[in-house]
Amino acid sequence: MDAADWPAVEQIFREGIEAGDATFEIETPTWDVFDAGKLRTPRLVAVDGSSGVVGWVAASRVSSREVYRGVVEHSVYVREDTREQGVGWALLDAFTAAADAAGIWTIQSSIFPENLASLRLHERAGFRVVGYRERIARSRLGPHAGEWRDTVLVERRSPLSGLD
Repeated sequence: MDAADWPAVEQIFREGIEAGDATFEIETPTWDVFDAGKLRTPRLVAVDGSSGVVGWVAASRVSSREVYRGVVEHSVYVREDTREQGVGWALLDAFTAAADAAGIWTIQSSIFPENLASLRLHERAGFRVVGYRERIARSRLGPHAGEWRDTVLVERRSPLSGLD
């Protein structure tokens, strides 16, 4: 993923925001803010030859402390009209392989419990539920605006780390 992909990535991100079960964010960032906050590797887009970028995955460090250098939090988004076609699986599979190769030992994410497709996808990709956060934040947009939301914390340990 690079700046040339941003218009499509931003649109897919916006779809996730508007749907209400993907993120607490209420607006997409600028490319510069997004780029500065995400690791360069692994950061991927899925491209369909006929319709361009159909999904993306990116991660950020969970802490600037050196001891957490191999722990990241990721997001994966798929364009609404291409969901349930294997795009999310292809992205997450490529992302976990690239993360393993980059020395990342733990990948985590917080997922709304209502987002069953994401929970199933992550389980299939080797993630496990490690926690449940009740009323962690209040939604400010979409169908859940004003509601306190729960999240499910999932993680995957790299098989290369010896920690799985």
